[in-house]
Amino acid sequence: MKTVLAIIISYLFGSVPWGLVIGKVFYHKDIRNEGSGNTGATNAGRVLGRPVAVIVTVLDAVKALLSMLVANAIAPQATILAGLACCAGHCFPVFAQFRGGKAVATTYGFFLSIALLITHSWFWNFLFPVIVFFAVLYMTKMVSVSSMTSVSAEALVTLVQFLFHKVPFAVPASTILLAVFIIYRHRSNIERIKNGTESKIKWMG
Repeated sequence: MKTVLAIIISYLFGSVPWGLVIGKVFYHKDIRNEGSGNTGATNAGRVLGRPVAVIVTVLDAVKALLSMLVANAIAPQATILAGLACCAGHCFPVFAQFRGGKAVATTYGFFLSIALLITHSWFWNFLFPVIVFFAVLYMTKMVSVSSMTSVSAEALVTLVQFLFHKVPFAVPASTILLAVFIIYRHRSNIERIKNGTESKIKWMG
């Protein structure tokens, strides 16, 4: 029962569409009607400005952190499932007609929680994917490529940790699942990358 409760709470946490909330409350805009139509940080930044992108990124990451902390307190065995439920809530939010983002920032909150609660490896499980993200962003100027590359890199890291450092199998299983899911959520971006029409940022490099 506690496991189910933790998963439900986490899904509801994840369902809070911070990009949509901030857009409507402070800018009187529905970001689902502009840009890519997603409620995540990238589209929030595209529609509302870079500072909003930073704020939404942090808030979306905190959703996963809070979800996993609550789960760890009431049902430790459900900690990873709670993080996955939060990411699912972000993508398919019950509070926003199931039209959400791509769960990249929320996945970084998942990585942070893994480092905090399970592996205690801050560099490899949180800082490393962040470094990969900004390194690839600097080289490509494409958030989509940076996102897919960084989460995939972290999935490989956790697989190595499982094979050589006795990390629970649930850790690489969950990060690989998230990486595959995030790549799937970026399928339209992948098509634009192939066609040379993917949006690029102009404020880095």
